[in-house]
Amino acid sequence: MRAWVPGWKIDDMGKEHPPHEPHRADIGGLLNKLRAAVLGANDGIVSTAGLVVGVAAAAPTNTPAILTAGVAGVLSGAVSMAVGEYVSVSTQHDTEKALIAKEKAELRHAPEAEFAELVGLYEEMGLKPETAHQVATELTHLDPLATHLRVELGIDSDELVSPWLAAFASAIAFTLGAVLPVLAVVLAPPSTRIPVTFAVVILALALTGLSSAKLGGAPISRAILRVVLGGAIGMAVTYVVGGLLGASIE
Repeated sequence: MRAWVPGWKIDDMGKEHPPHEPHRADIGGLLNKLRAAVLGANDGIVSTAGLVVGVAAAAPTNTPAILTAGVAGVLSGAVSMAVGEYVSVSTQHDTEKALIAKEKAELRHAPEAEFAELVGLYEEMGLKPETAHQVATELTHLDPLATHLRVELGIDSDELVSPWLAAFASAIAFTLGAVLPVLAVVLAPPSTRIPVTFAVVILALALTGLSSAKLGGAPISRAILRVVLGGAIGMAVTYVVGGLLGASIE
């Protein structure tokens, strides 16, 4: 077997992939990021649409109040999403770093036991004992830590998620989705702003449902129906509440 070249990827079966060839873990990670972005945009659409529709129902001609509520919703939602994502990913990041340190110590103090564990894991994947031993031997020779992290823990030490990057991406995705209902309700004439906003939001939710279904390999019609129905119910509830509050204030 030829010498391993830095930058190449080694999959769980010992097959080497050059840097330009998509690796299945890379593709899976990219799809997860895209799916998270779609879901973040969906959250922005639904939560902000409910807010502006409720205010518009209470004061349909008060454009400044609707715009203020919409901008406040966009900013508060984006910050909340960013903070929540930062805390969540930071916890994951700290856990992964602790697991990496633990695996390093185990490889240093008990390499034989770790090798036997690796062979056992490959046997559990369906490899014959002799094949599992050969694969474990070759991958351990290349990079024992990376092999154990990937096979035993499902971690790639070169691709740990950045909490700051995750927070920023979450805030951007939410903002992109949230801006849409704000623009729809503010730019539409007062007499039609609520139905226009409903129509724009339903269309946007259908697109996010379609995107998430395609990325996740789920049934398209069911995914679209789920997000559209949820968004419609949310807007209907805030519309009714806003209308009742507006009537009581008047």
